[in-house]
Amino acid sequence: MAMAALALLEDIANGRIRRERVFRDHNDFLAQDDDWLISRFRFPRAVLLELCAELGPNLERETMRSHAIPVPLQVLTTLGFLATGSFQRELADRSGISQSSLSRAMPVVWDGIIRMSARYIRFPYDAFDQPNIKMQFAAIAGFPNVIGAIDCTHIAIKAPSEEEFAYVNRKHFHSINVQIICDAQMRLTNIVARWPGSTHDSYILTNSMVGMRLQAGRVRDGWLLGDRGYPLKTWLLTPLTNPQTDRERRYNNAHSRTRSVVERAIGQLKCRWRCLDRTRGMLLYRPDKVCRIVLACGVLHNVAHRHGIPLGEVAAPPDDPDPGPIYVQPNQQAVHARQHVIATI
Repeated sequence: MAMAALALLEDIANGRIRRERVFRDHNDFLAQDDDWLISRFRFPRAVLLELCAELGPNLERETMRSHAIPVPLQVLTTLGFLATGSFQRELADRSGISQSSLSRAMPVVWDGIIRMSARYIRFPYDAFDQPNIKMQFAAIAGFPNVIGAIDCTHIAIKAPSEEEFAYVNRKHFHSINVQIICDAQMRLTNIVARWPGSTHDSYILTNSMVGMRLQAGRVRDGWLLGDRGYPLKTWLLTPLTNPQTDRERRYNNAHSRTRSVVERAIGQLKCRWRCLDRTRGMLLYRPDKVCRIVLACGVLHNVAHRHGIPLGEVAAPPDDPDPGPIYVQPNQQAVHARQHVIATI
């Protein structure tokens, strides 16, 4: 049945879904080459096998049916959905399984992937983890001491049945506002997916574990780079609103070039996992399920990076709603930290 998932995604990619045609063979998906697998499931054979082995114990659950869905088919079909955003009914019909079975299987796969997050998504709190990250950021535009770039992105959802207005963002569509922090190689070091679309970016950071730990002084020597939607902090440097001197303009330019890595990371995330891309439509799930999908995609993004899996041409960074500038009186230590960078960059 694993081959059924592969054939399904091939037809989805080629736009020739034919619901009456159902694959029920049991050929091994290893018969397909890596280029084909990457184009449909975003991973080559070896990584797919690793994922199946790691997720297998949670997926090999008892069933009242005579034929349980094989682990590879559960994993492949879920990855196919994340990669294409196709409807469950199309996936189920072409795989030879019922939509209800697929609907039960996919959340278990998402949750298994999310449980892998501690190994794949780690924020560099400790000094031991920071030197290489700082060096890679500095190589972009000479901006010193950067341990991460932060931004938020919106994942379009259908209007929820509860607190519907809370999910309407500044561009007037329903969404989940997702916080992303990445390193200079576009690996995610933090992802927060739990806030409605109307929530301001700065509020999400303030109430996130990373924000609270940084505010408490967990990192003594390093800062994030954020846009004007964030307040200036000793641990979060923002651009100048109205630069006056050459030095200030150089600072803003270096800040923009360095911080843009997070916009490209978000572009990669949505390009690899097209279910997150608004151009494919909205996710037709409850907000809590959408949040789990986003978290699973974040883990898989880093899995792909760790294995050096290529990604085709990435579209321009998503046109997310501008959160607008935040007006908070910065403390003098934060102002001094930024002035020191302006003077030395």
